[in-house]
This record gives sequence, structure tokens and C-alpha cells, in this order.
Amino acid sequence: MSGLSKTLTVNGNPFPILENISFVVDDNQFVCVVGPSGSGKSTLLRIVAGLEKPTSGNVSFQGKQAGREVVVSMVFQSFALFPWLTVTENVSVGLEAKNIPKGERSKLTERYIDIVGLNGFEDAYPKELSGGMKQRVGIARSLAVMPDLLCMDEPFSALDVLTAQGLRDELLTLWHNDEFPPSAVLMVTHNLEEAVYMADRVIIISQRPGRMVSDMTIDLPRPRDRKSPEFMDWVDQVFSKII
Repeated sequence: MSGLSKTLTVNGNPFPILENISFVVDDNQFVCVVGPSGSGKSTLLRIVAGLEKPTSGNVSFQGKQAGREVVVSMVFQSFALFPWLTVTENVSVGLEAKNIPKGERSKLTERYIDIVGLNGFEDAYPKELSGGMKQRVGIARSLAVMPDLLCMDEPFSALDVLTAQGLRDELLTLWHNDEFPPSAVLMVTHNLEEAVYMADRVIIISQRPGRMVSDMTIDLPRPRDRKSPEFMDWVDQVFSKII
């Protein structure tokens, strides 16, 4: 993305949200965006996903327009499942929107339900699922469309500690499997330990209007030990740059 800015009009007055954000997400990179509450992180993610338009600047992926020529999928904090649809139907929604033939759609849906560990719950409705299971459905739905870029907006913040950590580890396992999409991940989080645990790079955004403060490459081998002094030192480094 280059020179990305977003300004709203409130009571006739300009209300800047983001200002001149520029960075590149390379292939095979997991990038986290952190910053204070209200700094525009989720707005940035929605712009990248094509759900909102920037006031100025542009977003592209491998020279193509993100959200139009490139498949971008989104995992939401609030799960964003259709309550009247089953697990199978929720996972297949994006495939239907892409006009994938029914036979191929069924195979992809079954495959990603299996990958996220929801076998046996294909006919369950969201109200019958735990929070962790709901987010598994959201992840399966996002991966089933074979995205080039996966955007995640605080996907684990609504879950209990143990469930959240389990899903982080499962997602990282999938991420390192060359057979599965996406080519890159862009995730927003308030959790600095989560960012250091998961990301290859951490982008730090300032208080509103969100400006880019730092782009840090997390030089830690995987799997990462969250209790090691080196890990905590990186968390402290990220924290020190948030203003």
C-alpha cells in the first residue's frame, strides 16, 4: 500500500482516521499491525480487504488491485456467521459468491471443515457452537476461497486464553504448510505478545490519525517460546514504540 489515508466528515468537519500509511507485505509473510485503540487499525484492514475506500492512496497486490483482481478474505473478531445457516452452509458462502460449481464447492467445503477440526458438526448452527468453534468456521470460510491474502481483525480476542492459544498454533501450522493458502497474512491485534508470537513483521501505528511509526522484523526462530527472555525483549521493544 502507498500513501494510504482515510478521512471522515463529522458534522461538516474533517475527521482524519489514517494518514499516509505505506508498507509492503511480501509473499509468504505474516504481518501484524498494532497500535493504540482508535488508531485506525481495523479501518486499514477493511480498506485492504476492499470493504472500504481510502480517501487517498492505493492498495495493490503483486501489481493488481487488492479486493478486485486479487482474492482477499477476512476473519472477523465477532465471527460474523449467518445464524440461519449450518456450518457447511456458512463455509460455502464465499464459494457460492464466486460461482464455484456445486461438486467442487462441496469438496472444498468438506476439506476445510476437516482442516479446522469440525468434522461431525457440519449440520450444526452457530448457536450450537462454542466461541472457538465459531471462529474455526470463520477461518474455514476464509481459507476455502483460496485467498491470495488473508486479513484477520483481532480473530482471537473474543476467546478464552487456552482456546485462543490453541487456534494461534493451529493457524501457524496451516500457514507453514505449502499446500494451503494464503500467500500472505495481514492481522490486526491489540495483543503485543500475540503479534510477536505470530508475525514475521510488526507494523506499529500511532494514535489517531494513525501514522506508521515503525516496521519491525521479528528475528526469532520458530516455534517461539513465549516465556524466553528473547521473546519478552521483543515484546518490550514493540511496546516502547507505541505512542
